[in-house]
Formats: sequence, C-alpha cells, structure tokens
Amino acid sequence: MSERKLAFLFPGQGSQAVGMGRDLSEKFPIAKQTFEEADEALEFSLSELCFEGPEEKLKLTEFTQPAIFTVSIAAQRVLAEKGVTPSFVAGHSLGEYSADVAAGVLSFTDAVKTVRNRGRYMQEAVPAGEGAMAAILGLAPEAVIEVCAKAASESGGVVSAANLNSPEQTVISGSVAAVEKAAAIAKDTGAKKVVMLAVSAPFHCALMQPAQDRLAEDLRRLNFSAPSRPVVTNVDAALTTDAEQLRDALIRQVTASVRWVESMRVLIDQKPTHFIEVGPGKVLAGLMRQIQHRETGRSQTALNVGDEASLERTLAALTPAS
Repeated sequence: MSERKLAFLFPGQGSQAVGMGRDLSEKFPIAKQTFEEADEALEFSLSELCFEGPEEKLKLTEFTQPAIFTVSIAAQRVLAEKGVTPSFVAGHSLGEYSADVAAGVLSFTDAVKTVRNRGRYMQEAVPAGEGAMAAILGLAPEAVIEVCAKAASESGGVVSAANLNSPEQTVISGSVAAVEKAAAIAKDTGAKKVVMLAVSAPFHCALMQPAQDRLAEDLRRLNFSAPSRPVVTNVDAALTTDAEQLRDALIRQVTASVRWVESMRVLIDQKPTHFIEVGPGKVLAGLMRQIQHRETGRSQTALNVGDEASLERTLAALTPAS
C-alpha cells in the first residue's frame, strides 16, 4: 500500500453511539489495550460506557469527548498494525486531539485526560439553558456569518458561526435569544432549513472563554512533540508541523470557528488518493462528499474505519487489483 497517499479524518462530538469500539476491542488486542489505557488514565471504566452505555451518560460532554477520542485512537492503532498510515491528518473539533495523537504530537494518556477536562470545562462555562446552537442548511457560509453579525447587533447577545462544515451546512452558536434571532433572519435570507440542536452547551463561540482559559493552563503543562506528518488545524485551516503552533491551535479552538470546509480544501490540494474517517460514525465522510463535489465536480467518498467490517472494506479498497 506504499503508493497510497492517505488523509485521515477524525470525528468530533455527535458521532457517539452505545456499542462503539466494542467490536474492535474484541477482535484486536491493540484496540483492547487502548481502552485499558483509557480506563486506567481516567480511573473509571470508559470502555464499559462505550460498549454498554447508558446512552444518557455517554451523551454528557465530559464523557462523550474521551469516549469518541478513545474509539478513534483504537481504530487508528489497528490501521497502523495493518500498515495503513496517513500522509496528513485532520480532526473536527475534538477530533483534532485524535489527529495530534496519531501524528505523535501528544501522548494518548495526556490527551485522554485533557479531553475529559475539556468536556467538563465546556459544560461548566455557560449555565444550563443560557446557550444554544443551530444548524443552518442551504445558505453559504459567508451569508451565515453576515446573518450572525446582524442578529448579534439586533439582540445584543452573542452568536457566531461555530462549525463551517460544508458549503451547505453551517452551525451557529451563542446565547439563546441571539441564536433564535439568527435562525429567524437565516430563514428570511433564504436558508433551506434551520434546525435547533439538542446540545448541552454553546460550543465554539465567545461564551466558551472561561473554558478556553482553564484548558489553556492544562495544555501549557503538557509535552508537545513535532508531528510525524502535517496536521491541519481547525482554527487556521492550515497544514502545521510546529509543535507550539499545534498547542496554540488547541487553545484557540475552544472559542473559535471550526473552519472545516477550508481545512478540507487544504487537504484536497495535497491530492491524497483516499480520505479515511477513523473513529465512530460517517459524519465527515458525508461532509467530504459535499465539499469535494463543490470543489472538483466529483465525489470521492471517504472510506471509514470504526469496526471490523468497515476495516475490512477499507483494506479491500486500498489493495490494488491484481
């Protein structure tokens, strides 16, 4: 598989599901070891939560984040044992920690502890009921940014573009009244659909500043190494090989927008032969389909690896026909 030029994409919050990772843990010792490392580092059974739930607990941000991260690294380690390694890595929000670990920037133990704290800090930054998020569909990202500016001005609250996910999907975040105002303006502006999201906190907006300040202290204490391959950072949508830039990107990421469309354009420009979503779900594969179609007029569907079946399909896709 040496002729392949692979880009690994790591999912963020929202891809969780009870049962994730169980198949990998049962079939591959390196995946089982990964869950054991997480359980030991966190001093509770994250593996049991991933494999058996309950769903209500798995959906709590401080558990969701280390759970998705651990499943992603378990899958990445299985791929590495199969000789499948990336030329480039990127991760959506939380997934950037998975990308950094896959590139050797952070140790798994440091990262899993940090993402649990990250989830807790984000949860505690805004009192329940004061923040909201909404997905704006069918409106250009630039138009959504203008909508947010107008809504913030008219409502006196905070609202901004949190996740620039695809040419057709932008998620906004902020205080409840401002997000609701932006949703109404977006509809009047021509959005095809606006969906209020069931989230526990308004991620990636200025209201997350208290979480960013707390997380910055944690991240500054950790050892960051130069990556073994370039990492695309969310906040700058740029390929990075500098350890300190990667640390700074994780700090700024908490309040900044996830510039996913631009990040994927950077990867598309590198002309990888395959994109592989590594971890639970297929959210990023779907977004890549939209982005690539807009950029190149074709859709090169991303492969994914989250269990044994998807692993086998991906390995088959990467094996040249004889």
